[in-house]
Amino acid sequence: MTREDLRVTADNYVKAWQRRDPVAIGQHHALDGVMESLIYSRLHGRKAIEDAARAFFTSFPDARFIIDAVIVDVPQVAVFTTVDGKHVNEFFGMPGTNRHLEFQSGWLLEMNEDLLIVSGRRIFDFTGLLVQLGILRAKPAKP
Repeated sequence: MTREDLRVTADNYVKAWQRRDPVAIGQHHALDGVMESLIYSRLHGRKAIEDAARAFFTSFPDARFIIDAVIVDVPQVAVFTTVDGKHVNEFFGMPGTNRHLEFQSGWLLEMNEDLLIVSGRRIFDFTGLLVQLGILRAKPAKP
């Protein structure tokens, strides 16, 4: 496994997200892989990861993922993206609002020798996402 192998694998993984292809996203994960997500909690196994991606794309069918940076330190890859899209269908029990959202995301991925993701963590401003969607309201701090 080389740095270039991991860079190409990370690029292909993001391309699967850009195509909004849950099956392709799942196929980048080991069968028993684990993904930590603020939205979907701890996901175990390829099917759970695929189902979570499908649920995200159901809520945000036009979601776009723009690569901001990819950092490789074998066997790990950090991918930083900007995500934007419109909230069209249910998300956390809230019907679609047609509100546009944009947030930055960081993914820390650990790969095995087969270049499959064995573990990962997705990090982003979850509270900011909920405020953008109107699920939470921001209140100014008291002086």
